[in-house]
Amino acid sequence: MIAGKEPIIRVNNLTAVYDDTVILDDISFEVRRGEVFIILGGSGCGKSTLLKHMIGLLAPAAGEVFIDGDNIVTAEGDSRQRILKKIGVMFQTGALFGSMTVLENVRLELEEFTDLPREAADLAALMKLELVGLGGFGNHIPAELSGGMQKRVAIARAMVMDPQFLFLDEPSSGLDPITSADLDQLIVNLAKSLKMTFVIVTHELPSVYAVADRVIMLEKQVKKIVATGTPAQLRNSTDNPWVWQFFHRQIGPKNAD
Repeated sequence: MIAGKEPIIRVNNLTAVYDDTVILDDISFEVRRGEVFIILGGSGCGKSTLLKHMIGLLAPAAGEVFIDGDNIVTAEGDSRQRILKKIGVMFQTGALFGSMTVLENVRLELEEFTDLPREAADLAALMKLELVGLGGFGNHIPAELSGGMQKRVAIARAMVMDPQFLFLDEPSSGLDPITSADLDQLIVNLAKSLKMTFVIVTHELPSVYAVADRVIMLEKQVKKIVATGTPAQLRNSTDNPWVWQFFHRQIGPKNAD
């Protein structure tokens, strides 16, 4: 946990509904400036749904999401655009355009949302590729890269507008353990060097231990947050049997015969 950091993202009483089914029921939490914050839970518990509400892709049935003091749920027009410019997102699949080069993929948002000349946009994109260890791969197409390298390109693209907040949806999904550990280290290095706030959705325990300052844990049956704390606190001090099972990778409850 990062002590002395003020809340910079606040989710207040958020309820998410899909096709008349409640996915998340009246949840509230805060993310502190500069921390790596993990949204954890089992399959189908609403982790990615929560992230999509936090970045404004989905509107909640009830509740509010404040990003740096502004409510993204109610913001419209220029006010909404100002909020979105503070946010970078890496989706689970990477969502790279296969017909574009790596450089073109990373540069895309600069072309869409700024008036930078091409040379300046290229330079900014190349700098972000350098940050993720892919400085020499700008002319490649995504299909020529490994899965881990494609995730790095997606992170570079998410950072190209110099956001304050970086949201990553299952960054380790589909990666082998070594590549996943390498990506975890990249996230730690970026968080330290760029002083950005990270919100990461995952269910991978090794990644949680490697990168997290603080964790909230969602549980599908109750549709709520069932635990909050550091990874060590959730592993060692929880009173919730399901959280204990999750962190200890146990099928049965604690102390079961």
